Amino acid sequence: MPRSVNHVASRARRKKILKLTRGYFGCRRNVWTVAKNTWEKGLTYAYRDRKDKKRNFRALWIQRINAAARQHDLSYSKLMGLIHKSGIEINRKVLADLALNNPAAFAAVVDKVKNA
Repeated sequence: MPRSVNHVASRARRKKILKLTRGYFGCRRNVWTVAKNTWEKGLTYAYRDRKDKKRNFRALWIQRINAAARQHDLSYSKLMGLIHKSGIEINRKVLADLALNNPAAFAAVVDKVKNA
């Protein structure tokens, strides 16, 4: 009895990976083993960097809030302490957006926590 290898399925599996590696440089796009390894490594980087993205954005928000707070004679930590103590529920993302795009609203928040 002849050996059955199912070329259709194995070829489709390889083509699927090679389609995902289009645009890679050199052998990484068309040599099966290199492309497969590169694609798998890329998945690892994607997973890691989805976590890093959150970390980087939080750091950016903190820098923006700190810069805006210092224009009102407060440090970042003092401002955040006053916000929590006064019971204002506002997250860093929104606060950084106010500091950048709407300085009047940010100043209103700062005045409210200073006077509270």
